[in-house]
Amino acid sequence: MRVLIFGDVFGRPGRNALCAQLPELRDRHKADFVVVNAENAAGGVGLSVSIANELFSAGADCLTLGNHCWDQVEMRRHIEKDDRIVRPVNLPAGEPGKGVKDFQLGNTRISVMQAMGQVFMQDGLTNPFTAVDDLLAEGRTIGEGQITLLDFHGEATSEKMALAHYLDGRVSSVTGTHTHIPTADTRIFPGGTAYQTDLGMCGDYHSVIGSKAEGVMPYYLGERPNMRFSVAMGEPTLCGMALVIDEATGQAQTADPIRIGGVLRQT
Repeated sequence: MRVLIFGDVFGRPGRNALCAQLPELRDRHKADFVVVNAENAAGGVGLSVSIANELFSAGADCLTLGNHCWDQVEMRRHIEKDDRIVRPVNLPAGEPGKGVKDFQLGNTRISVMQAMGQVFMQDGLTNPFTAVDDLLAEGRTIGEGQITLLDFHGEATSEKMALAHYLDGRVSSVTGTHTHIPTADTRIFPGGTAYQTDLGMCGDYHSVIGSKAEGVMPYYLGERPNMRFSVAMGEPTLCGMALVIDEATGQAQTADPIRIGGVLRQT
């Protein structure tokens, strides 16, 4: 099974580039399944229904969210209707949507899960380690005919690495999102779990994690502490991971970083 996973799509530059290139990327990698983190796709703040449909039309099979999941208020209602959109499993009780979606491709089930880190993140989250344990206990531990992909949306590199060690051999991949910076640690753990601390974003890297650098400076200088940032509109880089997964075991066989376009070194 060949899988493509893309990091946080940031604003119009990121989504336009991904939508334009995803059909060709699916063909080039012979991808069977595509996951996209889309929580920053609507101007950097959340995901709208129209943009979700745009990403699906371009070739995404599943969209994950994160700490901006409800910034577009319409998503609170829409996520109950669209079973291809996943929000963090460890949000406070009573939030709409689900933290896992199951997709059937032939004889193989692909489960896409998302959890959010507790370190340096929002209050009220439950423990992501035990929340993922509960999802796996429902029959999603990897094995013949079962592939499980986890988007771990978090700030702290240590928390992401710890969860990957904790889940090694039980999920096919643990890929980090949220920091918008691709890390150089793509690898496969001994138990067959592919890992990268952060996939990076699909957006303009001549920026401050997707926002115009000049617009961010007043915030860091203490001049405008409550300002809203503007999306950087330069040439974007598409960042993610290409995976080949053994359908007989659910273990990753190869894991390669994706960096295409923009100012970063290409893969």
